[in-house]
Amino acid sequence: MLYAVLFEDDPAKADERRRHMPAHLAFLEREADRIRAAGPLLDGEAGAGGLWLVEADTESTVRRLVEADPFWPTGLRRSVRILAWRQVFSDGRRLG
Repeated sequence: MLYAVLFEDDPAKADERRRHMPAHLAFLEREADRIRAAGPLLDGEAGAGGLWLVEADTESTVRRLVEADPFWPTGLRRSVRILAWRQVFSDGRRLG
């Protein structure tokens, strides 16, 4: 099952993002078999959070993955929403 993970970041913790970015990117590379896509959400030029698309069997598996990210213990993430996602459209056409 695919899950969309929406992160809202604490703007007061922007330094944490810069400091831990190399470890965060290495984590994403190690988990590439489960984290299908990831990237920042922007509010103008400023970072506002992030979005992941994750392949997993359960929401609890996704939560464990989120909590294993080097960003997690820094307090950077103000909130996290994990939502099951069913893709119905891609590359200009309907799916199944």
